Amino acid sequence: MPVDMHSIVWEDGAVRLLDQTRLPHREVWLTCRTVEELARCISRLQVRGAPAIGIAAAYGMALAAQNSGCRDAQELLECLEQAAALLLATRPTAVNLAWAVERMLARARALKALDPEEAAALLVREALAIAAEDEEANRRLSRIGQALLPQHGSVLTHCNAGALATGGYGTALGVIRAALEEGKEIHVFLDETRPLLQGARLTAWELRRLGIPFTLITDSMAGHFMRLGRVDVVLVGADRIAANGDLANKIGTYGLAVLAFAHGIPFYSAAPTSTLDLSLPDGSQIPIEERSPEEVTHLAGRRIAPRGTRAANPAFDVTPYRYVSAIITERGIARPPYEESLRRLLEEAT
Repeated sequence: MPVDMHSIVWEDGAVRLLDQTRLPHREVWLTCRTVEELARCISRLQVRGAPAIGIAAAYGMALAAQNSGCRDAQELLECLEQAAALLLATRPTAVNLAWAVERMLARARALKALDPEEAAALLVREALAIAAEDEEANRRLSRIGQALLPQHGSVLTHCNAGALATGGYGTALGVIRAALEEGKEIHVFLDETRPLLQGARLTAWELRRLGIPFTLITDSMAGHFMRLGRVDVVLVGADRIAANGDLANKIGTYGLAVLAFAHGIPFYSAAPTSTLDLSLPDGSQIPIEERSPEEVTHLAGRRIAPRGTRAANPAFDVTPYRYVSAIITERGIARPPYEESLRRLLEEAT
């Protein structure tokens, strides 16, 4: 795979995506020709990462428009609203998905004077724009955020926030990439990220291809390495950020933030502004996706717990703003109080 890879692309009227459930052992590309196929891929985590599923949702709306066979604009809009409901039901926590769906619907409503075929072509263009804008936002926030990393040091990251999870380049991993491009010497401590091992499977896969030195650790080892002074910065992505700076990210992030706070280590989150949800005053209102207990009781398809074991499987947790040192976006770095800094970043862009 090329270094600047894209894990989800629009190609010949279909969506091609790298099946992330098969990594790191096999690189399998899937082709989705309908919104239903794409929705299943999102639900099954074959495409994952907040920005990436936002792009996938935009492409899904484009597929729905392209394949609708509708006779007029009103019928097309009804078809797209059905596709939106299907996509919105796949994964509730990451706000990028809902953001992209609403943007596509707004574009469709603005095209009501066009026939369905013309509108579909413009909706494909809109989806491609969303993907391109995400990659550019990642590159900008990475250039901005790398200034927060030491010239020589170690960064602990969790889950996967690289090119696989975005439109390209990455968010948290993008900041690390940008730091190395600036000549900094960064070593990465990488949590395995139970229960689905996105760190061990996906981020390690990316880091190897990028030639970035890293050490894989189990999730429970983070505090040990912090106590030894081996971790200089904790850097993660985000799936939704509330107005007060509370942020939802992969389960286990909250514990890392508390550990970092206890050890006086800065905790940063890197995310494009499409991840901000200022309609929510705090993280208590962020919906947390509950996934199948079998993801906990089984590993790589094999049972690891006794039959009959009950298991909980929240896919995300919420880190309170008081543990977040800064939030890195493509429009600048927000610091507490986040109600002011996040709002100001959005207002300055309008």
